[in-house]
Amino acid sequence: MPSRRDFLLLSAAAGLTFAVRPSFAAETRLAFNDLYEREAQLSALTEALTGQPVVMTGFMAPPLKAEASFFVLTKTPLAVCPFCETEAQWPDDIVLVLTRGIITAVPFNVPIVARGVLDTGFEIDPETGFVSLIRIEDATFARA
Repeated sequence: MPSRRDFLLLSAAAGLTFAVRPSFAAETRLAFNDLYEREAQLSALTEALTGQPVVMTGFMAPPLKAEASFFVLTKTPLAVCPFCETEAQWPDDIVLVLTRGIITAVPFNVPIVARGVLDTGFEIDPETGFVSLIRIEDATFARA
């Protein structure tokens, strides 16, 4: 029986090639300080990563309601959630995280890591009325 090495050598000699496709795209670590150039202007990095998988570390602000499938990731621990701001008042140290399912809240002072696809642009959630400029969608999270 030929070995894997023999198979690959024979395949190469016959001109056969095999494409290896990754099962997932690599995540890019994104820090809160990387999000904006100034005030509400997104950074070039944030713009470039829109639609790409990212990972961010921060804190879960207390959820607005029980059985939510979203939360706000904050740079520093916040005892209250910074909801319902206008676009002009949007803080530069929070990100809306839309999860794959109902979340179990983590204490506001415990660091977490959120993973998902970055989305940007002014948006008002029709269900909650929550305003966001930056979102991580289809997200998962775990304690850091």
